[in-house]
Amino acid sequence: MRVEPTRLAVAAALIAFAASAHAVVRGGVQVIALPDDAANATYEDRPVLIVEQPKPTAIVGVALDATLGRHVLVVESAERARTEITFKVTDKAYPVQRLTLTDKMVNPPPDELARIERETILQNEQYDRFTPLVASPFPMRLPATGRVSSNFGLRRILNGQPRNPHAGLDIAAPTGAPVLAPATGTIAFTGSLYFNGNAIFIDHGGGLISMLCHLSKVDVHAGDAVRKGQRIGLVGATGRATGPHLHWSVSLNGARVDPSAVLALYRAKPKADKPAQQP
Repeated sequence: MRVEPTRLAVAAALIAFAASAHAVVRGGVQVIALPDDAANATYEDRPVLIVEQPKPTAIVGVALDATLGRHVLVVESAERARTEITFKVTDKAYPVQRLTLTDKMVNPPPDELARIERETILQNEQYDRFTPLVASPFPMRLPATGRVSSNFGLRRILNGQPRNPHAGLDIAAPTGAPVLAPATGTIAFTGSLYFNGNAIFIDHGGGLISMLCHLSKVDVHAGDAVRKGQRIGLVGATGRATGPHLHWSVSLNGARVDPSAVLALYRAKPKADKPAQQP
């Protein structure tokens, strides 16, 4: 039986979580059990997402350029008592991807640079959002149906020039295919961006942000409340794209992380087959 690449990635992430309670790779997600009286937690001076499933648990995003070695999560109780929980960040060798694009999407013309700078600031403001968590966003779902054409973390070579690593997951799908909200949230921003084309930012609460881009159509507006699985737009090839696909980035406490790792959170593990009954 053929298994979809995304399911393999989610299964691998589940195994990684089970095997690595105290270490996480760059671009990964660290899940840390907290004391029962934990009121909040911070990592690198940023608040982190805490869910109650069933006990307080911190969901910490680790950036692709995080320093290797010991990292600290600071936990504070309602009585302001402070606890430090340490974990280790390890390296990961992400593959190289080479792409050929129109030159203006690799080396933008000078008259577009001011626009790109403004849009970079705007997008970072969205990724830095932290609003109260109303309900747990997990488990999340894939926002489109299709083949995973580019995984997270790929070291990209565009027209022979090294560029920033791929900070999301690409799903190949035809133009006009539905794009769905990966979890409940509020639309934080929609607009047309130079590199990302038509884009949507969803604030899921607790510092968890989804960015979906290259859309041919956007069906929502800033401020709209959306539920998991709701159609929010259509797949396209706007912005820097070699063909129609959906790019999905996930940010946790300001760090872009592997969407496959986030998909694996709180997803039920397959049950082992029961042994056959002896006659």
